[in-house]
Amino acid sequence: MPFPADPATALKRRLAAGWAGGDYAVIGATLQVVAENLVEAVDLRAGERVLDVAAGTGNASLAAARRFAHVTSTDLQSLLLDKGRERARAEALPVTFIVADAEELPFADASFDVVLSTFGAMYAPDQAKAARELRRVLKPGGRIGLANWTPDGVAGRLLQTLAAHVPPPPGLPPPTRWGVPAELAALLDLDPACLRCARRSFHFRYRSALHWVQVFRDFHGPTRRAFAALDAPGQRTLERELGALLDAANAGGAGSLVVAADYLEAVIRPDGPVPISSPVL
Repeated sequence: MPFPADPATALKRRLAAGWAGGDYAVIGATLQVVAENLVEAVDLRAGERVLDVAAGTGNASLAAARRFAHVTSTDLQSLLLDKGRERARAEALPVTFIVADAEELPFADASFDVVLSTFGAMYAPDQAKAARELRRVLKPGGRIGLANWTPDGVAGRLLQTLAAHVPPPPGLPPPTRWGVPAELAALLDLDPACLRCARRSFHFRYRSALHWVQVFRDFHGPTRRAFAALDAPGQRTLERELGALLDAANAGGAGSLVVAADYLEAVIRPDGPVPISSPVL
């Protein structure tokens, strides 16, 4: 009889199972523009070794491979990597896919020129451990590129709404901590001068707020899991609150939904100040 998993492992399995529900590729594909902008922000070069951490269905992996980097795409959930593998095959992009925990990356120290994560590493339960791993596998002089939802943006508030109805496990820090420059610098144990941070917006574009809720309820694992944990009245309340938040932020008029969701784009050089003139937020 196998021994039961320790609490940390059990939590990771629970979170990974949450992302496996639905079909995240439907949601993830709409976020591709974030990854394209991120690889430009880190000034990716052909031939560099790139690691995409908590890659999901491979947005950053494919963006880097399109620029002729040598890419390794990792995620704790193999079903998500399978979708990334299908996408890479469709474009004939040479990407290596490996199931891996962001908190225990199976790579030697100083293995990669660039480490990327778009809305991925921020969800690691042990945030400090995941941040240390990002730095550990980076070569001297290398860059880390991250895209993380901000706590006060629409996406951050949507996450908070879900958490208010279905609380996360006790002691689990909010993933949007990664979207605050000072807190990100603290997690990475770096001087803020080593980070170049820019607040950017991704636009959700759907037919309506109710359409957004239905798509996420059907295909976004954590949202799907939250609704499943509630009874019928609780589901209606959650749907109403999510819809109201989106309607209040809608810039698309009566016929569509266009909502700007702020995220933090961070380029990090652990060896010293980022030599780009953009201000640190």
